[in-house]
Amino acid sequence: MSGRLPRLVCTAALTAGIVLAPVPAAAEPVPDAAGDRTVAELLTDLQRLYREAEKATESYNGTEERLLRQRAEVRRLDAELARARLSLHDSRGAAGRLARQQYQSSSGLSPYLRLLLARDPQHAVDQGHVIGRLARERVDTVGRLSGAEKKAGTLARRSREALARQTALAEAQEKERDGVRERLAAVEKMLASLTPGQLAALTELESSGIAEEQERFLASGALGDDAKPSAEGDRAVRFAVEQLGKPYEWGAEGPASYDCSGLTSVAWERAGTPIPRTSQEQWARLDHVALDELRPGDLVVYFPEATHVAMYLGDGMVVQAPRPGADVKVSPIAANPVLGAVRPDPGGEPVRRYTPPRLPAGATDGADTGYAGSYAPAAPETSAR
Repeated sequence: MSGRLPRLVCTAALTAGIVLAPVPAAAEPVPDAAGDRTVAELLTDLQRLYREAEKATESYNGTEERLLRQRAEVRRLDAELARARLSLHDSRGAAGRLARQQYQSSSGLSPYLRLLLARDPQHAVDQGHVIGRLARERVDTVGRLSGAEKKAGTLARRSREALARQTALAEAQEKERDGVRERLAAVEKMLASLTPGQLAALTELESSGIAEEQERFLASGALGDDAKPSAEGDRAVRFAVEQLGKPYEWGAEGPASYDCSGLTSVAWERAGTPIPRTSQEQWARLDHVALDELRPGDLVVYFPEATHVAMYLGDGMVVQAPRPGADVKVSPIAANPVLGAVRPDPGGEPVRRYTPPRLPAGATDGADTGYAGSYAPAAPETSAR
């Protein structure tokens, strides 16, 4: 897929995470280029901008998936049309040969008159049989020719319609791509107006908010004891963990980078169970599972519009591609507002023994826990280059 943005936008966009709803109350407003908004208000604005960007990204991904299917349909129809036209050409050739044979075999006399005038009546009778057979062949040939012409015409129309749908989808995808870029540019613009002090305050607020939300979520009893994964779920989890540290990139499906649903769909495909590409389709088409029945490999879907997805790792943690500018990482399950969970392999039998994959050092660092200085713009002019 083509989803790359200039590095500047991806880097700046790191600090715009969709994290908690609602945002915890903040202390004093910070008067500066961002206006007299509190840190909480700034965080809310950044969450909104990033959420809009991710929603546009998943829309882009969905259109890309439909466009791929439509291109395949156009290729199929074009191939079938080519075969139909070849059959039509052969039918026309057969009709021409039959016409010539009939002309050459006919003297213009009726079969009865030829029988009376023939020196060899038996030969005339045989010739009559030949003429009758040719007549029947003519009927069959004309029928095949008519059918081939009708089929070729129908396929030509369907091919034109399929190509028009493909063109419309390509145009829609281009608009959606521009929409993603526009929203990430809005994130960059806002970040450029913040001071290092505000970015540090946002880091602290987001980090404390995630910790509080995770504690509240676990205390609610929403999660039960982790069940063992299926063999395919185990493979999906291990593949996802192997991607830790790879950058988020909207529209990406690996192997060098991923977006949120790109990671989950590729992990399950590699495990042997292809699933829909986007988080919305994963939520709509896969079997729902209660949160207290989660097992590693299940997908946790976030926000009312199902615009974000992560893979359950176990022990209240998920592995995810969080947001532009960040890397694939391990996060608390409640780092984003949970919509629900789905299971790609509802019929998969749990393995007898399960050892969770070993996580590398730094697997939980960054991304959903704040605005790291190494990613954030130090001053407005840094992002203005």
